Amino acid sequence: MQREMDLMRRVVLEVESDHQGPNDLVSYENFETDMVIDGYTPAQVEYHLKLAISSGLFEQPRNAGGLYIFSGLTPLGHDFADSVRDEKIWSLTKDGALKASGFTFDLLAQLAKGLIKQKLEKHTGVTL
Repeated sequence: MQREMDLMRRVVLEVESDHQGPNDLVSYENFETDMVIDGYTPAQVEYHLKLAISSGLFEQPRNAGGLYIFSGLTPLGHDFADSVRDEKIWSLTKDGALKASGFTFDLLAQLAKGLIKQKLEKHTGVTL
């Protein structure tokens, strides 16, 4: 199965939105009902959740017999979510990656952060 960056983005944003606070645990067991993302199969969603875990985006990930439990996003996970949350930034990020004919997860996150930096400089007049 190939990595689909749109799905990675949506998985991270879904976990972030499901997490309700410091003592809250987010859990997913049945991907047909617990984490439904339109346009993707439960197997694709679970695979990308595993990729996000391997990338260090979630706090204290545990997998007990197919039950995935998280206590939230790591600082890296929050940085990724914040950098790709805006649809326009995400679209520009994907376009840039496609024009380069390849990308890594880290490069994609850095490109999104660079676009946000440009936007901040434009709106504030402060060079970062």
